[in-house]
Amino acid sequence: MKQIAAPLLALSLLAAPVAAQEEDNGGFNLMEEGARLFFRGLMGEMEPALQELEDLAREMRPQMKAFMTEMGPALRHLLEEVEDWSVYEPPEILPNGDIIIRRKTQPEDEEPLPDNGEIEL
Repeated sequence: MKQIAAPLLALSLLAAPVAAQEEDNGGFNLMEEGARLFFRGLMGEMEPALQELEDLAREMRPQMKAFMTEMGPALRHLLEEVEDWSVYEPPEILPNGDIIIRRKTQPEDEEPLPDNGEIEL
């Protein structure tokens, strides 16, 4: 991220005087060209990472297809049952391979709401 931020900062510092000069000439040709070169360079830097991501996706496609075929209906049912995911902890994998999703515990200083949903004042 720092590698991307440094050229962006440098470009923005250089762009201000160039923009002021170009306004007098009636256009932003140098600004447009600078932005075009910047983004072309950025895409050149990102191309290897994007290629690796594409290769990884191609490699994982059969496993993901098998997973969704087998687990898709169960996950769909789970998504329909749970109304608010924010009240659950992230899933845990136990040593025996079981996966559990625990409900978050309520802080001790808060009292639970009564079953009827009313609060005494």
